[in-house]
Amino acid sequence: MHPREQTIFALSSGRPPSAIALVRVSGSQAGPVLTVLAGKIPAPRMATRVLLRDVAQQLIDDAVVLWFPGPASATGEDVAEFHVHGGRAVLAALFTALAAFENIRAAEPGEFTRRAFENGKLDLTEAEGLDDLIHADTERQRRQALRQLKGLLGDRARDWRAQIIEASALIEAGIDFSDEADVPAELIAPALLKVEALLAEIEEVLAAQGRSERLRDGLVVAIAGPPNVGKSTLMNYLARREVAIVSPHAGTTRDIIEVQLDLDGYPVTVIDTAGIRETDDPVEQEGVRRARARAAEADLVLWLADAQPQKILSGATAPVWLVRNKIDLDADPAVGAQANRGGGRGDAGAEFRISASRGDGMPELVAAVVGFAHDYFGSDDGGLIGRARQRKLLQETAASLRRSVEIVGNGEELAAEELRAAAYSLGRLLGRVDVEDILDVIFRDFCIGK
Repeated sequence: MHPREQTIFALSSGRPPSAIALVRVSGSQAGPVLTVLAGKIPAPRMATRVLLRDVAQQLIDDAVVLWFPGPASATGEDVAEFHVHGGRAVLAALFTALAAFENIRAAEPGEFTRRAFENGKLDLTEAEGLDDLIHADTERQRRQALRQLKGLLGDRARDWRAQIIEASALIEAGIDFSDEADVPAELIAPALLKVEALLAEIEEVLAAQGRSERLRDGLVVAIAGPPNVGKSTLMNYLARREVAIVSPHAGTTRDIIEVQLDLDGYPVTVIDTAGIRETDDPVEQEGVRRARARAAEADLVLWLADAQPQKILSGATAPVWLVRNKIDLDADPAVGAQANRGGGRGDAGAEFRISASRGDGMPELVAAVVGFAHDYFGSDDGGLIGRARQRKLLQETAASLRRSVEIVGNGEELAAEELRAAAYSLGRLLGRVDVEDILDVIFRDFCIGK
């Protein structure tokens, strides 16, 4: 039997031990397995308490089972769920009992969701939304992923594709009736109006998204500067825990330290880098090299300095903010009391005065980073695009529609071909045409049991 025709099973809840564990079985053998282990098949979608026994009638657990006959199930196949006590021994016994059946095997990562996709229960944008929802760390990531999972982009793409096919049919009909006087013009004119309106709609979606797909990966903020200016102290303050070693000796940080933060719902990765200075220590030299490289890749650089004037990192493509630390040690109280200036929306050249150890000026700095993130990601309200793949295919669709309008005067056949290309791009977006090469890449990132 082909692997895709085999029945699969997996733990679909958290890592044991736990109070309750959920084991799912999907495929043609789900019913027979449920009959043997539970002694019966309960009424569809009704939780039923049973004593689970293996083929040798050895007791496995006192459990609750559910039965979802296909196609009215999550995967479109027959699905059985076993809700058992979440101890490792209980799960091991259940897995052993399941593996003893013929043509039943453990599922691979994402295989349940892939079967749901292949059986038409969800399109590829919804599958990507489910993956993003599983991996969402912040509230804004959750909301964006949920929009994808609800099919907002997929629904729009299906509607767009249907309109393109209608327009293409009109143009091709005009080609077929090209000998009938005014018939071609009567057919092609409304088709072009439909294409132009559709192109404007797709371009509006593309323009409104900004960099919303970057919300999946988050904003990268690098803390850089010379040694002994408090970079690790600032990192620990932002993380609210000791993640970096704080020492009065220069060169303590030799490698890159990263921590993921949730700032007002925005995912932010903060990087503590080695102090940038000239040194003869080969290990520290490598740390400085890595610090420069990582700062160059960041989306925002916080250049930390003490009260003395410092040369700011040059060559960075991202905005660089000057952050003067240790104002609590400043001999002139008026200097330490100076208000932070700039950076409300993260302009390059913004300057802040803080005490990372005492917390002075930190609320203003954090608020400025949040403002920068807001502008960087753009508004996440109603955003449709969640991944670079989706943006690329929508851009290809728009380009094909634009060419169809521009070249229709050179021949209706050329315009019809561009419309077919546009419909093909949307088909790839939905995962309904020629996407076998990307399915493995997408579904292998899912956890086992999804």
